[in-house]
Amino acid sequence: MSKIGYLGPQGTFSSEAVSRAFPDGVHVPYTTIPSCMDAVSNGDVDYALVPLENTLEGSVNLTIDYLIHENTLPVVGEIIVPIQQHLLMHPDYADQWKNVTTVLSHSHALAQCHQFLRQELPNAGTETMTSTAAAAKYVAEQRESVNAAIANRAAADVFSLAVVQENIHDLANNHTRFLILHKEPIQLSLPTDRFKTTFHIILPNDRPGALHQVLSAFSWRQLNMSKIESRPMKTGLGRYFFLVDIDQKMDDVLLPGAKAELEALGCQVRTLGSYPSWEATTENAVAQSKT
Repeated sequence: MSKIGYLGPQGTFSSEAVSRAFPDGVHVPYTTIPSCMDAVSNGDVDYALVPLENTLEGSVNLTIDYLIHENTLPVVGEIIVPIQQHLLMHPDYADQWKNVTTVLSHSHALAQCHQFLRQELPNAGTETMTSTAAAAKYVAEQRESVNAAIANRAAADVFSLAVVQENIHDLANNHTRFLILHKEPIQLSLPTDRFKTTFHIILPNDRPGALHQVLSAFSWRQLNMSKIESRPMKTGLGRYFFLVDIDQKMDDVLLPGAKAELEALGCQVRTLGSYPSWEATTENAVAQSKT
């Protein structure tokens, strides 16, 4: 049975994602994203499931930077999970939610609920926690204070909290994209026919038109680029690498040809993974690894 590391504790959105992708696996919570990834390299778990991008807050830079600079593991899958944020309180104070003194959650969750907090709880302070579930756990344990947590319904169930306000996120179309990482570039089975291929690209020495040439290598082949993102190389100001997502599985002609063209232009190109991309919309899913 596979062991999967995720950003814990139980009740986080990562916990929800890992339950959907690996319902029959052993789920191992970690306190940080790097520790999830290191656990794969060390052989403590078979997979790591880590957040990469949110609809409202954008990319999770820690995931990208650690994957590129510290621990480059192959991407073998991704799962996109809808995010529903709720205001949770201890049942003893459920009817006093307007009197909340402090709202606790992960920084992304607090930002996703900015309008609700401003309009409904203008006098409440906010406090950042390591995860939404950690916030829920704190509220459950600190019964002497009228605090609230922003988290999902699973956290309410795990820590026996009351959902006092539902769906308090600012925008309804809120999703988080999670990557599934493994030691080897295996073929992971997810219930989807959609695939992505992700390239890590470093441009040659700065010159006019370099990025345009990179984009052209994909465009004239009619390869759909669903995302391009730059991050600092950490070697000096103005030096960046690029991550490019192509909505296609690695084939024998087009993607290898684009990679070869970029290398001929002087770019350094690394394939981070060619993997299934699944948007979870049901409660149950099955993921089987095929080595």
